Amino acid sequence: MIGVVTGFAIIFTVVGAGFALGRAGVFGGDGGRLVLNRVAFHAATPALLFTVVAKSDQKELFSPVILVSLLAAVVTALIYAAVSAVFFRRDLATTTMGAAAASYVNSNNIGLPVGIYVLGTGAYVAPVIVLQVVLFTPLILALITAEDHRGASRARRIGHSLREALATPLVLGSVAGLVVCLAGWEIPQPVMAPLELLGGASIPLILMSFGASLTEQKMLDSPADRPAALVATAMKLVLMPAVALVLGLGLGLSGTQLYAALILAALPTAQNVYNYAATYRKGEIVARDTVFLSTFLALPVMLGIAALFGG
Repeated sequence: MIGVVTGFAIIFTVVGAGFALGRAGVFGGDGGRLVLNRVAFHAATPALLFTVVAKSDQKELFSPVILVSLLAAVVTALIYAAVSAVFFRRDLATTTMGAAAASYVNSNNIGLPVGIYVLGTGAYVAPVIVLQVVLFTPLILALITAEDHRGASRARRIGHSLREALATPLVLGSVAGLVVCLAGWEIPQPVMAPLELLGGASIPLILMSFGASLTEQKMLDSPADRPAALVATAMKLVLMPAVALVLGLGLGLSGTQLYAALILAALPTAQNVYNYAATYRKGEIVARDTVFLSTFLALPVMLGIAALFGG
């Protein structure tokens, strides 16, 4: 399980550095911290997603495992939205961030090490990255900005926001990478190398901003957001793997494929969810608290899955 430990060690170390720098006043307050998110959102993360998706294997993009991952994420997000509507109704943006936090997995800086060291291959992880950034990200961005467009019906506001989301650097970089992958093109190294260097800054920038945000407010310190964060965390770590198990068995998965589907479903909430929330200042506390809690609690859950299904 060295891959799991390595992934978590990376996160905790860089988050700790961001927290220390935040306490030392290096970022100069909230505005300085958010610059890291904006750089990641508009430059570093699009470069990272382009390079990762462009180098994916076409044959690995479509498998029963990716279908289970898609359905498990959608079912979990819908259940969260239903629970939120009944027990702790919030605005559309906050509800969207809670649903994303409950279903959007950390497929990059934890998922890739887990795939390589635990599953023995990154083949199952790359399609999840493509799925999330090409399908889920535009919808998330559209929903959290829908209320910004006043004077129109909700459907029209969401449609307008979706068009805007599709034009963001994140989505454009991901789609461009997908086109390169499906077309079988090989990007010249003088082009790819600078993009890989820029993309390498994405995860550290997001994690450091996340760490710095912990100096501004204690975890679960907001009574209004506490139920949403706790429910999203429970759904991410318990409900989503359970849904993946039911779906996987229903679709006939077994052995390595079923194990892969469960491990992927148990990954903690992605830091990208926090980055979206911090960039647009929508549902930021729910996203931050869920990322923090799920990251700390995911390790024992994944170790349990490995013991039961890893063979």
